[in-house]
Amino acid sequence: MPIDIAILLFDQLTALDAVGPYEVLRGLPDSELRVVAADPGVKRTDHGALAIQVEHSLADVPAPDVIVVPGGPGEAEARKDDRVLDWLRRADATSTWTTSVCTGSLLLGAAGLLQGKRATSHWTALDALRQFGAEPTEERVVVEGKIVTAAGVSSGIDMALWLAAQLADETVAQAIQLAIEYDPQPPFDSGSTAKAAPEIVELLRADSRFATT
Repeated sequence: MPIDIAILLFDQLTALDAVGPYEVLRGLPDSELRVVAADPGVKRTDHGALAIQVEHSLADVPAPDVIVVPGGPGEAEARKDDRVLDWLRRADATSTWTTSVCTGSLLLGAAGLLQGKRATSHWTALDALRQFGAEPTEERVVVEGKIVTAAGVSSGIDMALWLAAQLADETVAQAIQLAIEYDPQPPFDSGSTAKAAPEIVELLRADSRFATT
């Protein structure tokens, strides 16, 4: 049987949270990847300029082997949707891996899946994880049993490559990495709070466009 992969989408998600893992996991052999939503149709990203067509409802994919939950401002509304939370609980009961990117971990937390577990999220949302009984950490990818959480946005690619190695093997994962030419060489070394200048951290923290809760 092919590996059944479901990526949960909702309005105002952050595009790379979903598209990064999609680009990695779609390269897995013997797999079927579908995007799902509580209400199928067009889902617009947080800036509104990009839209993704979702054809499958949650009921269409009740028991995926792999769950990927992205984040973005819209997760706050998704967190209030019992259809989403109930699907996450039921799907997690039989999944091989349940994963999140960025503030998608808050959705996992709201579904009760992070109680007593170490987890990560976008750095601005780490404290919010505590309300769900999680132990927040600034690690880029955190593996707690079958629950895998990734930090902000771009870390979803790292998480998905790690996951590809578990679902297939390291050779396949490395081939996918080469196929997408994922060889980060950023022009600046300010990709985490440990590296960015304090004034950059405060600038971002004060910017309402990056509010996470």
